[in-house]
Amino acid sequence: MAETVHMIDSEVFLAFSTYATIVVLKMMLMSLMTSYFRLTKQVFSNLEDTNLAKTTEDRKKLVRVDPDVERVRRCHLNDLENIVPFVVIGLLYALTGPDLSMALLHFRVFVGSRFIHTVAYVMALPQPTRALAFGPPFCYDQPNLLETTLQL
Repeated sequence: MAETVHMIDSEVFLAFSTYATIVVLKMMLMSLMTSYFRLTKQVFSNLEDTNLAKTTEDRKKLVRVDPDVERVRRCHLNDLENIVPFVVIGLLYALTGPDLSMALLHFRVFVGSRFIHTVAYVMALPQPTRALAFGPPFCYDQPNLLETTLQL
């Protein structure tokens, strides 16, 4: 038990907690950004969300697909697909007691690339901007973190 407490008090675990919190908050903000786009563009996905419209015909017009709303929504889904595994694998990795500088490199590459990916996705920057932001954590960080974690 004392060994687990020592791991949780380590600098690596503190770094992981910090970077995991940053990306989870970013992911949560993407939800608010999706809502903002839906409200400002008057685009809703469900008929019951359009209760402020006066007639049924007006309500039906508000249930539609908007490319900007979909772009932000897909960016949020991409965060869900990548940040949740990072939190799980990163936690296991932090508990293995890795070298602080290597752990910081993994965490910073992932967090930085997620922010660059979001900017590239939401602003519709030309490819390969988004692919280059997606690539490093997918091709480098996650396999290395997973390999280290599996050595438990």
